[in-house]
Amino acid sequence: MQGTKEITFGQFRLDVANERLWHGNKPIPLRPKAFAVLKLLLEHPHQLVNKQQVLDVVWPETFVGDAVLKDNIRQIREALGDDAESPIYIETAHRRGYRFIGTIAGSFDHSLAGRAHQGHRHTVLSAPNTVLGRQPELATLQALLQQSLAWERQTVFIAGEAGIGKTTLVQAFLEQASTGTEFAIAHGQCLEQYGSGEAYLPVLDGISRLCRSDKRERVLSILRQHAPMWLAQMPSLILQSENISHQSHGIGATRERMLREIAYAFEALTAEFPLLLVLEDIHWSDYSTLDLVSYLARRNDPARLMIIATYRPVDVILNDHPLKGVKRELQAHNLCREIALDCLPEKAIGEYLDGKLPGHRLPDQLKNAIYLRTEGNPLFMINMVDYLCEQGMIANTDGRWMLRVQMSEVERSVPANIRQLIEKQIERLNADEREVLDGASVGGMEFSTVAIAAGIERPVEWVESLCEGLARRHQFLSPAWILELPDGSITPRHRFIHVLYREVPYHLLSPTRRSQIHHRIATTGAAIYGSRSAEIAAELAMHFERSRDWEHALEHIIQAAGNATWKSAHYEAVELGRRGLAMQKFLPKSVHRDSQEITLRTILSAALMALKGFASAEVEQVYSDGKELFDQSTPSPQLFNVLYLLGLFLMVGGKLRAAFEIAERLLRLGLELNDPMLQMEAHRALGSTFLERGNSTEALNHFNIACQLHCDNRASPYQLTIGHDCKALSLCCAGAALWSLGYPDSALKKVQEGLAYARELSHAQSLAAADHYAAQLYELRGEPALAQGRAEEMIEVGMQYGFELWTAFGYIHLGCAQTRQGYLQSGIEQMKKGLSAYAATGGRIWLPYFQGLLAKALAESGRPSEGLALVEAAISTAESNDELFPIAELYRTKGELLLSSSRQEDAARSCFVTALAHARQTHSKAWELRTLISIHSHIPNDGTAGLDLAACCNWFSEGFETEDLRKADARLSIPSTE
Repeated sequence: MQGTKEITFGQFRLDVANERLWHGNKPIPLRPKAFAVLKLLLEHPHQLVNKQQVLDVVWPETFVGDAVLKDNIRQIREALGDDAESPIYIETAHRRGYRFIGTIAGSFDHSLAGRAHQGHRHTVLSAPNTVLGRQPELATLQALLQQSLAWERQTVFIAGEAGIGKTTLVQAFLEQASTGTEFAIAHGQCLEQYGSGEAYLPVLDGISRLCRSDKRERVLSILRQHAPMWLAQMPSLILQSENISHQSHGIGATRERMLREIAYAFEALTAEFPLLLVLEDIHWSDYSTLDLVSYLARRNDPARLMIIATYRPVDVILNDHPLKGVKRELQAHNLCREIALDCLPEKAIGEYLDGKLPGHRLPDQLKNAIYLRTEGNPLFMINMVDYLCEQGMIANTDGRWMLRVQMSEVERSVPANIRQLIEKQIERLNADEREVLDGASVGGMEFSTVAIAAGIERPVEWVESLCEGLARRHQFLSPAWILELPDGSITPRHRFIHVLYREVPYHLLSPTRRSQIHHRIATTGAAIYGSRSAEIAAELAMHFERSRDWEHALEHIIQAAGNATWKSAHYEAVELGRRGLAMQKFLPKSVHRDSQEITLRTILSAALMALKGFASAEVEQVYSDGKELFDQSTPSPQLFNVLYLLGLFLMVGGKLRAAFEIAERLLRLGLELNDPMLQMEAHRALGSTFLERGNSTEALNHFNIACQLHCDNRASPYQLTIGHDCKALSLCCAGAALWSLGYPDSALKKVQEGLAYARELSHAQSLAAADHYAAQLYELRGEPALAQGRAEEMIEVGMQYGFELWTAFGYIHLGCAQTRQGYLQSGIEQMKKGLSAYAATGGRIWLPYFQGLLAKALAESGRPSEGLALVEAAISTAESNDELFPIAELYRTKGELLLSSSRQEDAARSCFVTALAHARQTHSKAWELRTLISIHSHIPNDGTAGLDLAACCNWFSEGFETEDLRKADARLSIPSTE
């Protein structure tokens, strides 16, 4: 006997069949999950229903916390006008659960609720999810899984066209894998709307889903310990009090650190549970995600990790997606497997019909027609059979499924492709369902009901109810999970079952309607997230952009580009920067627009420097295109930042005169803005150009001012411009200037102070830079063992954090130290390795100095002619760069090599004279001393050599244990032979 479909209590009536709550004749809005909770409590009147029972029934197979349940109880009480302190209907059993304490009028068939719940589960599980014909592929995945369980990490690419069954295969595999073994599954989705603009999107998605499982607390603990940079990108997973700010963790947020952190976290997780990382539709992925897949596949550390990535080969080829290169490289090293899915054979269609329509009497011609029309595409096949059933062409008569029309009508009426078939399914929806589907398609592959309600201007409860209905029938949408929004509200979030179910309704919408929904979704999202809108900046930018609201789109593009920069996702930052610059053309000229353009060019140039080198042509183009803007812009911190990077580009590129002009402009800007921290950076930049141009006195003055400004303004907010600390660098550069001026002990004190300060700050970039200057100073003082220690640390830090420049310098310094300690061949190889790596960054500054070091090593190894050619090239480069700091030493080295290679005494004398003139012109007592030692050693008939050397030695007041002064003292101790 069919039970009662209504429950009456007090003045309320619960309409179970239609899922409505009534107060008399007035409907009371109640969200679907809140309705389900109330129904469950009414099914067990005056009985305690514990929290876990509620969660198991209302949120089956979904992890939600107590906060979600409490929010639904609150909604019920508001609807009933109930008071938690003195309840009439819903009583709280503290820390245990809830019970319904009101009086129920009438009866209720409890078995009906059970059947309804079971029916919902059955509908989902029996929905088209067949893996017919995929047994070999499943067996391959199972075999690879067993290898991963034996601590051999596995990477698998599953390739196939849309609808071929990639997702179905993965789901079936995950169901099998989870049977009998406890797995952690991180399942992420790449989204076409964002393309490569949102770094690590599917991985963050997968981690977020994993944190909705019962492993949430363990995963969060591991992320806190091993991957704080990643946890900082998922603030919804952590308490506000422990939220990690971007500023405090900005230093060292390099690509390598991001990769290393999550690799450590995954490996720690696999020590407790095997991990399956599933990335769907990776042909839409960002560059950073592909970097991570490659990085994880290449690591040698054992891990119970299996990566499964699905993709469409045609999309990869047509869009020239970098996945092609990544996969090819991994295959070349036997680090991945590919499973290519073909269309199903005709017999699989018969098997599908046997399973879906048991006992059918369908003609073989129908099976053949379905196969010919669908070409064995599983999604097309499933939808075609559903369509024939919906149209009544296949019907159940007396328990037998039969074809009710002629074959010719089937062939004539069935759409020719899957998209047209989906269109037919959409046409069969009622008007309300169609409206919700339209809004959902604009929302994206995944969407919240709050966003869709805003997009189509309908009540949230109404949207939730319709989405639940579609999901319950497994029609277009999957069952929802719960999301807590920044404002504390709770909303269901659904996902389209297949990407085509989103694409087709989206493209059926008129452009005007699409634009309107995009704009409403974006506006609501920005309002809900408020000060946290940067978390979804890429999503908001996409919605505003597609609604042609260029002003707001640009605002969020800049936020998204800033996010990418923080994550060192340089490819994504470049794409977003270029999109933003293109978007600006649609906005009227204004001061605000100019400020935004300067910010975009700053982000773009910094990202290109990282990708293409500090002095690449693409970086130069960014500045040349913006030159007019920079020249005409009013003073602002944004202008300072972009000019700072321009100065860096010019300096590293060896254009010291232009870099000097920029540094002077930076100082004027800092003074005009009355910002002592900008003035500090300007003095440091100006000091560096003075130093490299050979004016160590002026350089030292600016470095000292920068240090003093830092000391005087310690409490002022200070955001690092390019990832180094100004004080640490200024101290080290001051040491270089002091050495040149003839104060080697004072120089050592400054450099050691800068090195200690960098260590205190734990700034990786600052530490690498300090190591460079310390290594150089130890080389100049004649202490190669100490230089080697700093070089080795520089390489370690550089490789750990992805600092290509400092890693290259580290190898050069390491090689120099090795040659000075007698390991000539290995030292020369290291120096060449470092010089080659430095050249790849586009750098020219410091190149002459390093070439001079290598030239000396070549001469010592018996190759003076090779060294001579190299030092001549170094002199040419230094002179064209206006780089006077090493010029005296280069000419001295050339003179030494001329004597050792061919005894060209006159040419050597000329070089020494030129070196001495340069040293005295730049007031460099250190280079002057070295040159006079060479003259005294190699040109004995120079009558003034001894007097000049003695006078120079007498000038020095410190550094008497350094190599050069000890050499000079030894030369002066030799009796004259004149």
